[in-house]
Amino acid sequence: MKAVEFEATMSQGGEIVLPAEFLAEIPAGQQLKVVVMWETGSVDAAWRAAGRLRFEEAYSAEDVIYDQLIDETPGR
Repeated sequence: MKAVEFEATMSQGGEIVLPAEFLAEIPAGQQLKVVVMWETGSVDAAWRAAGRLRFEEAYSAEDVIYDQLIDETPGR
């Protein structure tokens, strides 16, 4: 099985156009398996919030020493 990946935009009529360079490779009448992926803002925000929560849960009071080290400027 061959696979290609490309970016496209769906038209108002629900059509997705294959780039010309791939059309020449696919024999007419060939059965295709299609996977469509798109970004959703709400899913991205949920993942970011979950990741931030996990990060903050791992942060302990003892870790404040690292914040102090970052804020110090070299005395040279």
